Amino acid sequence: MKNLMCTMFSLALLLICTGSAGAAAATGEVVPGIPVKGTVTLVDLGATTCIPCRMMAPILEELKKEYQGRVGVVFIDVWDPANEGKAAAFKVMAIPTQVFYDRNGREAYRHTGFLDKKAIAAKLDELLGQK
Repeated sequence: MKNLMCTMFSLALLLICTGSAGAAAATGEVVPGIPVKGTVTLVDLGATTCIPCRMMAPILEELKKEYQGRVGVVFIDVWDPANEGKAAAFKVMAIPTQVFYDRNGREAYRHTGFLDKKAIAAKLDELLGQK
């Protein structure tokens, strides 16, 4: 039930948010600083109060430490008023959503829903192996 509520709220948020990438669009960034220039980047869009998102939080912290200096790991709480418009900028339809970028800043993979550490690490390793 809570998962359904997270999904429904995120859809409502998407419909009312009017985000603009502004200057970031000119540099290939979705929002300023994302994706991290010159490195593989994982962006997790969720909320601190969403159950599947909360389950992913410790995984993201572990990955941030394990891939430090090689991968940018970014969490964006789309329900935080400070991040208004970012769900729309990333074209998020439900949370959690993970967006993976290659070293050139191109979106390489997108997943919606809980994603376990093994699956995330496999995708990051794949992207790190690309030239």
